[in-house]
Amino acid sequence: MRRALFPIFLVAALLISSHQGVIFEKNVTQAQVVERLVAKASLDLLKRVHQGRGDTKLRLLIEPSTQWNNKLESKIKALGGTNIRQYSHFPVRVVTLPAAAALALSTRKDISFISLDREVRTLGHVSLTTGADIVRTSGGPGGNGLDGTGIGIAVLDSGIDTGHKSFLDRDGNNRVLVSLDFTGENRTDDPYGHGTHVASIAAGNGRIARSAYIGIAPNANIVNLRVLNSQGVGSTSGVLAALDWVASNHATHNIRIVNLSLGMAAVESYRNDPICRAVRRLVDAGLIVMAAAGNNGKDSDGNKVYGHIHSPGNEPSAITIGATNTLGTDGRGDDQIATFSSRGPTRSHWTDEAGVTHYDNLIKPDLVAPGNRIIDAEAVDNLLVTQNPELDAGISDIDSRKMMYLNGTSMATPVAAGAVALMLQANSTLTPNLVKTLLMYTAQPLAGFNMFEQGTGQLNIEAAVRLAGRVRTNLTAQTPLGAPLLTTSDLPASQTTIAGYTFSWSRGIILNHTYLTGSDLIAKYQRIYGRGILLMDGVVNSSGVITSDLTMVSEGIVPGDQILTSDGVITGDGIPFLSVYALFGDPAELEEGDLLGDGVITGDGVITGDGVITGDLVMQAQSATIKGDETTSMALAPDDGNDSLDY
Repeated sequence: MRRALFPIFLVAALLISSHQGVIFEKNVTQAQVVERLVAKASLDLLKRVHQGRGDTKLRLLIEPSTQWNNKLESKIKALGGTNIRQYSHFPVRVVTLPAAAALALSTRKDISFISLDREVRTLGHVSLTTGADIVRTSGGPGGNGLDGTGIGIAVLDSGIDTGHKSFLDRDGNNRVLVSLDFTGENRTDDPYGHGTHVASIAAGNGRIARSAYIGIAPNANIVNLRVLNSQGVGSTSGVLAALDWVASNHATHNIRIVNLSLGMAAVESYRNDPICRAVRRLVDAGLIVMAAAGNNGKDSDGNKVYGHIHSPGNEPSAITIGATNTLGTDGRGDDQIATFSSRGPTRSHWTDEAGVTHYDNLIKPDLVAPGNRIIDAEAVDNLLVTQNPELDAGISDIDSRKMMYLNGTSMATPVAAGAVALMLQANSTLTPNLVKTLLMYTAQPLAGFNMFEQGTGQLNIEAAVRLAGRVRTNLTAQTPLGAPLLTTSDLPASQTTIAGYTFSWSRGIILNHTYLTGSDLIAKYQRIYGRGILLMDGVVNSSGVITSDLTMVSEGIVPGDQILTSDGVITGDGIPFLSVYALFGDPAELEEGDLLGDGVITGDGVITGDGVITGDLVMQAQSATIKGDETTSMALAPDDGNDSLDY
């Protein structure tokens, strides 16, 4: 009977071997295919044996062909099986057994199948919809996953509950390297509850609820600089002291990213604002500063308003992040700008000797990221949850594993900060302007929203990291304009597929009052990518005519002359919304109260209504309204109390 069946096995082997890309790895032989058909073992078990790892002990699931019996259990023990677990309602056994012994056992008639006890995990909604899961599981150079290892993120916020499980590494060590207080309260924990949530969005691990709420860069290091007090407010001087500490100590802890999920009314021009000036110094030194746009996108009556980008989000060198509402779905086809997300242009200003007010009128934010109803780490006994119990997501009853909801550009900003950590892990030589360019160039333009609402579009981590890994690592200040930017002459297709939805990249960048488009932005080195330079230095405004500065950018890059409402394809396509000349021109051309198609510009960073900043120069967390935008939430993933280490 066995001889009669062998030709059938051989034919099956030949058929299956012609589809190696689907079932087997490319180097699997026909003999191994036959072995697979006879052995009744999973492919990953076979692979370990064929790689010479037969002595490796594995945790395995063994399923009998009929019922479990004492003879079979005795055989497993004789082969070295230990730590046997059984179930009340299922015949399968979980056993620790050497790989080769398991493969031999799988040839028995009373065995149905043997497979590895693989860890089951739920990919997080935010990490999935942004493309971070693709990068973490397979997106690094050579196919190795990226998780932010070795990159330091300074979180200037309300403190961090370092006892939360989200901040451990795989070996159980705490990744919060430093904790300092700049509020005068002499504590570095998080009684307010904002900073812990922010830090875990950027770099929380996947231990809780099978990675359902994993951070974007789950193994990055965190530096906890507490600048907001127990009520979630702080001072300019406190933030400056923290930024000053970063300037002195960033090399010691490899701090490459500063996350500012906070802000105050942007009254003074970025040229004079002390925090903006401090941010510029850090960026010039090579750090990437992420800043929240603010949460004043609508007034107290729910009307859309423009002109409420907060400081330091109004600083040109910062990467300013607005918020999207994913509507609780992983697919990106239905994503929208969150109604609370602050819109440009920036209305910080300066007054000349004649008493004439000059507004900065920068296009901000630079891009947007998910920021509505984000679930992440909850600090123990924090004020936000105490005052608003509905913010607790009900994930766990254990203090160190609790999760909470928050809304705001505060939540969107660390999503982007985590993305930058992955980019820098892929290519540590990237300058701040190159990071900013790659983020904007690969973003997804959201149809129906203008540049004052979304910049170039929604964060696309998969593409930004992929491009980062292809940028030459030998670029210097002496690299000539127009030299190849990438290590390959073949430009990647400018599309990404995430969660089954394919979209186009923006293929453009925002720079202050206009934008640039063209494939040369990634094909050729541009001098605006260097340190100590602003992206805006690539354009010239001469007598109201905007042209490219060909000493800073190559000839194939084109500036735009209209602020557009996107059609969802690329930057430069869409419906004209406002001429860029209004941003350059006489201040009378864009006065307070002017209609901008679907809303109005309101005054000097001052807006009335609950939960907003009123220009009192107090630094405050950008944690939007408690309610956020209405949406259908994704199904919650409860925590079983067991740590998942598959991140």
